[in-house]
Amino acid sequence: MQLEDQSLEILAESLKKLEKGFSALPDVANHYDYAAIRKVMLEVADKMQDNYPYAHPFYAGQMLKPPHPVARLAYMLSLWINPNNHAIDGGRASSRLEKEAVAEIARMFGWETALGHLCSGGTMANLEALWVAGKLNPGKLVVASEVAHYTHSRISEVLKLPFQSIPCDSYCRMDLEALEKVLKTGRVGTVVATIGTTAAGCIDPLPEILKLKEKYGFRLHADSAYGGYFILADNLSPATRQAYAVLKQVDSIVVDPHKHGLQPFGCGCVLFRDPGVGVLYKHESPYTYFSSKELHLGEISLECSRPGAAAVALWATQKLLPMTPGGEFAIALSKSRRAAIEFYRRLSQDPRFKTFLEPQLDIVVWAPRADTQSQISAMSQAIFETAAQHDLHLAVFKYPARLLKSSWPEVQFDSEFVTCLRSCLMKPEHLDWLDRIWKILDSVTDEVMGKAK
Repeated sequence: MQLEDQSLEILAESLKKLEKGFSALPDVANHYDYAAIRKVMLEVADKMQDNYPYAHPFYAGQMLKPPHPVARLAYMLSLWINPNNHAIDGGRASSRLEKEAVAEIARMFGWETALGHLCSGGTMANLEALWVAGKLNPGKLVVASEVAHYTHSRISEVLKLPFQSIPCDSYCRMDLEALEKVLKTGRVGTVVATIGTTAAGCIDPLPEILKLKEKYGFRLHADSAYGGYFILADNLSPATRQAYAVLKQVDSIVVDPHKHGLQPFGCGCVLFRDPGVGVLYKHESPYTYFSSKELHLGEISLECSRPGAAAVALWATQKLLPMTPGGEFAIALSKSRRAAIEFYRRLSQDPRFKTFLEPQLDIVVWAPRADTQSQISAMSQAIFETAAQHDLHLAVFKYPARLLKSSWPEVQFDSEFVTCLRSCLMKPEHLDWLDRIWKILDSVTDEVMGKAK
């Protein structure tokens, strides 16, 4: 795997230009031991070789997508300033870039006047959304589907809010009848709709949940940490497209630029449709908010110190690759989706595999065919381990057996979960590499199944 390094020349040129902005200041002598730094850095490079090849198309396991070169460069460039986006005093330029970048993300969802900011990732972004929801509906129940990210139950516990999981239907979406049953109790304050589960990329039935919102009056939060950017893709299924078409009607949205937004970790984003919720953040900080009458980002976030570098990198990426339908950024998302569709087609037509969820985004879940649940789980684990030995890196997922019984009536079930195989085909290059990925999977599957006989 050859790591991209041509951009380092651009970084050096950019640093020279940055330095000119401070040329009026007297020089400060640096007394660094560069020989010692070189020795340590080479040791770091040696240790960092102990990693999976996350940037390579043969890595098709977890949600790890390499940042764009412009994001890396902008991030590194900003570190010579090392801005803190808590207050404008600590990150003057980067705070403005964050506001611009976040406003562009909000416009992607159809919001022109939203309130929002960056944070460390989806967990913190969801925490802020549920914190606001709890302030508006104190002590009331938070509900999310049983396959929603586990962070919602943990966050609710931290916020001292009651939480309840809602069962899923056979398509791994929140079951509407089960949801309404809980809504009828009058205890629900917030419903979390997942727009792209991290397990399988499934989309909760948002149009129908919005109808229930009109009837029961709860606050609706969309966790689209993984799937948010797919609002730009041009090859979604009709049902999935309907969910994205009404996404702007929810009360808050979370999206992670460090997933499909081509950013380094960690970069999450939380958005509120009503800017008025900013009053809930009101606090005093007499030693930070003093040099500007502009809104300090720390005034609308729970986090204090935050890396301005993340904002600089995001702004630069969105400047190079605008988030517009039909643009280069959107086309790359559509390619990832095409890779998932094609991979699913091959799996569903191969008698060695069992499929049960047509991908809604770019995540594919499948399993080797066998008579019993325990055999399926064992072979899934074996294929996962053997594929890694051949440089193909997949993931495994413990899928609720209850949701598979109707799809797999011939299988004997003896446990609560079935271990399945899972691939996040989130790099656009996965489409071009699919033949080589399939060749390895084909060989590995024959090897594992041959041993199982």
